[in-house]
Amino acid sequence: MDALTALHSRVSVSRLSEPVPDQQALRNIYRAALRAADHALLHPWRFLIIEGTSLLRLGNLFVTASLSDDPELPLDKQQSIRSKALRAPLIVIAVTSPKPHPKVPVIEQEYSTAASIQNMLNAAHAQGIGAIWRTGPMAAHPMVLEGLGLSAEEKITGFLYLGQISAPPRPAQELPIDDYFSRW
Repeated sequence: MDALTALHSRVSVSRLSEPVPDQQALRNIYRAALRAADHALLHPWRFLIIEGTSLLRLGNLFVTASLSDDPELPLDKQQSIRSKALRAPLIVIAVTSPKPHPKVPVIEQEYSTAASIQNMLNAAHAQGIGAIWRTGPMAAHPMVLEGLGLSAEEKITGFLYLGQISAPPRPAQELPIDDYFSRW
């Protein structure tokens, strides 16, 4: 798929299944992340790859964090929270790992990490791989951050779910350009 077709047709795909994308496809996705806009070339990101039994561990970490907030959390809610880590065969956790710099504030470094996620979404789509970017309360929960080994300065910018497209995705909505772009 050519670059413009990929950019114009990409949509999030929430219904994902096995198999995990092959190693070449994953390398393409990871390489795309490293091409994100990055003021001063700080590389203010790192990525945790979650697959196999690590998905179960992540789900259990989500439940442990949720129980720390609400010890009376019903079992069905616990199972629902645990299942969030099982929505795809592979999750890439994008972590903003800011670097001190006099001209590049932390927020700009967070934007750079967000751009890396968008690049991965586009690279996945260009290869026919389903992907969706999610965050939610677990992305900021102190127990999750600690359980994943993040430092005090780091934050989760997103969970990128990757896998086989298991149901036809909705078509890309064509937005009227003039509604969003105007001359000043």
